[in-house]
Amino acid sequence: MQRLSFHEEIRKNKISSFFLVGAVLLVLLVLVYTIAAIMGGDLFFIILIFGTIFSLVYVVGGYYKSADLAIASVGAKKATGTEYRQYHNIVEGLCLASGLPKPKLYVMQNQQINAFASGRDPQHAVICVTTGTLDKLSKQELEGVLAHELSHIANYDIRFMTLTAVLVGMIAIISEVFLHSLFWSSIAGGGNDKNSSNVILMIIGIVIAISAPIIVALVQLAISRKREYAADSSAVKFMRTPTGLIGALKKIQSNAPMKVSGAVAPLFLAKPTKEKEWFATHPPLSKRIARLERM
Repeated sequence: MQRLSFHEEIRKNKISSFFLVGAVLLVLLVLVYTIAAIMGGDLFFIILIFGTIFSLVYVVGGYYKSADLAIASVGAKKATGTEYRQYHNIVEGLCLASGLPKPKLYVMQNQQINAFASGRDPQHAVICVTTGTLDKLSKQELEGVLAHELSHIANYDIRFMTLTAVLVGMIAIISEVFLHSLFWSSIAGGGNDKNSSNVILMIIGIVIAISAPIIVALVQLAISRKREYAADSSAVKFMRTPTGLIGALKKIQSNAPMKVSGAVAPLFLAKPTKEKEWFATHPPLSKRIARLERM
């Protein structure tokens, strides 16, 4: 069996992620062009501009407060150095090896094995682990989990995912404004003088407006899965061995699904559910383990 190079896996996953973001941008451009061809009115674009500004302000605010919001949503507490000495020691060692600044460390009360990282850049990052992660994993397995989370920080995954969220949010708002404008236009009786070509164009626009948010949501999930593969590969780069992370993921396979907010679910190390892969925030654990075993 051919061995996988973690350097090559990181490179391929980053390229794939950028292509996926490009797909979201393409859907946005198609949607805007189609709506502009149908509507053409100044009022629509005024509403569109205000909607876009509101979306950007909302997402930028969330971007700068992403770490605080994530920690608050799971009710995590700061991990003190005296109570969680091993946790601090492992992170400090990994930071020295990787050249990253030490993130703030938190613990959330949950007996499932899981963890997440958040923050807009390495200087404003946090790592949070469950109490189950600290209690049930060996030191090597805990190192593998923490190396994975530090990889998300080193790869600027949170910034990348925020960019995706901006695009997805804009598409959702544009689609919503368009569909509402059509509804009120039909009530006002503005569609009496439309010829058959305009009707066909309008039908196409409605189909695109309804399907675009669904398509980009699936793309967003695909990006999230790609970033997990890249973080697994980066963790191997930090640790120089996949053994610890493999052991942790195998233990997570026996976990019951964690109940967490949908907004923070993509941040976690793993979310073992019975969802179809296309509709999941994470790749199947079996696939991640198989890839790691080939490194």
